[in-house]
Amino acid sequence: MNAKTESKVSRLDSVKWLVVIALVALGVVGNQYFAAESILYRVLGLLVLAAIASFVAVQTAKGQAFLTLAKESRAEIRKVVWPNRQETTQTTLIVVVVVLVMALLLWGLDSFLGWLVSLIVG
Repeated sequence: MNAKTESKVSRLDSVKWLVVIALVALGVVGNQYFAAESILYRVLGLLVLAAIASFVAVQTAKGQAFLTLAKESRAEIRKVVWPNRQETTQTTLIVVVVVLVMALLLWGLDSFLGWLVSLIVG
């Protein structure tokens, strides 16, 4: 009995995903069809279709899993300790200095190897 329930959910999910694909296709075709209309109306129409498609997609098992992932990701982002202005400035300056030093070292090595090859080749 459990397998039948899972297959029903899977079948309904497939139908829901087909509806989502149809809504997206409708948005693309409608945007082309109404190309002469104001961009404001076309954008509003696309936003309404996107909202409906998102609502239908969230009703599926994969949509619920994605929504759960998004909520958990947001909670994790809140836990991050972001650097303050001083730390950001110091880190940026260190990166810039290291990049400049490495650029000078690589330029010097390239110039030396070019000079060495020109001596060998003649």
